[in-house]
Amino acid sequence: MVSNFGMRSQFLWAAFFASLSPALAQTPADQRDVSWKEVIPNILEDQREIWTFPAPLAQDHNIIPAAAFVAGAAATMAWADPPGARYFRNSHAFNTYNSVFATTNTLLVTALTPVPFYLAGMWKKDVKAKKTALFSAEALADSEVVLTVLKQVTNRERPISIPPNGRFSDSFWDGGRRSFTTSSSFPSGHAIAAFSVATVVARRYRDHRWAPFVAYGAAAAIGFSRMTLSAHFASDVLVGGVLGYSIGRFTVLRQ
Repeated sequence: MVSNFGMRSQFLWAAFFASLSPALAQTPADQRDVSWKEVIPNILEDQREIWTFPAPLAQDHNIIPAAAFVAGAAATMAWADPPGARYFRNSHAFNTYNSVFATTNTLLVTALTPVPFYLAGMWKKDVKAKKTALFSAEALADSEVVLTVLKQVTNRERPISIPPNGRFSDSFWDGGRRSFTTSSSFPSGHAIAAFSVATVVARRYRDHRWAPFVAYGAAAAIGFSRMTLSAHFASDVLVGGVLGYSIGRFTVLRQ
């Protein structure tokens, strides 16, 4: 049976991030500044906003989106996680896809995304590109902090660790696992990182119609690969994606 503590904790955090928009969008769009000197102070300010979550949840206009997301996450966990994880655990249909979107490949692509933006910004003397790189790095750092904490709270077993015909519905706090872990399944680290960076890029270059499609399309492909590789459940990817989007847009860009 899924740990009630883990379930309540994950849904509380999911509700918080689903409702961050009006609470954190205090700075006019595209006017929050960033530089090498401001990255660390920005991250510290971001973390203060993130971990003081009761305030935004208390606002009436946050209740509906928060409740809707919690319901969606719960439904995904109950009805999509077990059959989906079982299917991908026993399927060989995605071998080619998995070889392209291998764990190391997608991790490097996401982590190194800020680099070409910064280099292009230096080469073309494009301030927007350089700031996009710094905002992306800030989003990655924020996501990593949130991810590390949530993994300790939920301590979920990965689908790959469950036998092909095993029970995929009982994966939280299995057997009293070690108290500190970075291998917990919930949420997906690749998804939260990919969507945090994709959101920064998509929002800052939304005047180019193709930018959101490319950014979010790449993030979605990375998130899907985490399921085909049996590294994560569908709800891990869903919540990771929403957290990444929320961190990138509402916390980092304050839009």
